[in-house]
Amino acid sequence: MQPSQGIKGNTLRVYLHLVKNGPCELREVQRGVGLSTPSLASYHLGRLVESGYARQDELGRYVATNESSTEILEGYSKIGAAIVPQLFFFTVLFTIITAFFSFETLYSHGYAAYLVAASAAMVATLWYETLRLWRRLVGI
Repeated sequence: MQPSQGIKGNTLRVYLHLVKNGPCELREVQRGVGLSTPSLASYHLGRLVESGYARQDELGRYVATNESSTEILEGYSKIGAAIVPQLFFFTVLFTIITAFFSFETLYSHGYAAYLVAASAAMVATLWYETLRLWRRLVGI
């Protein structure tokens, strides 16, 4: 697999597991990602090694490389050990905006149009981001 092709589905899940948990043995990856057999985990790790996104250390554990690759982690942000979809940030932002305008609407009906506009923007943005990230994870 060429790096330019990107990784999707279970291979992406394996990569994200390596980034989040650091060096892992084959069985740790299998259990952590929920793959049915070690050979399936080996296949996905092999694809990552072949493309240069992972390597084996001297103890035989798999380690993610190119962790900051924008191609793979596009749509995700790494905060410490956690990898979260950027969708999370949109959700928090629009929830705060919607809550503010909802509170203001209780006291003045002049904010109702802004509430509707903010809610429509929130729904459109969240669905767009959700579908984009979901398609990457399921490999469509």
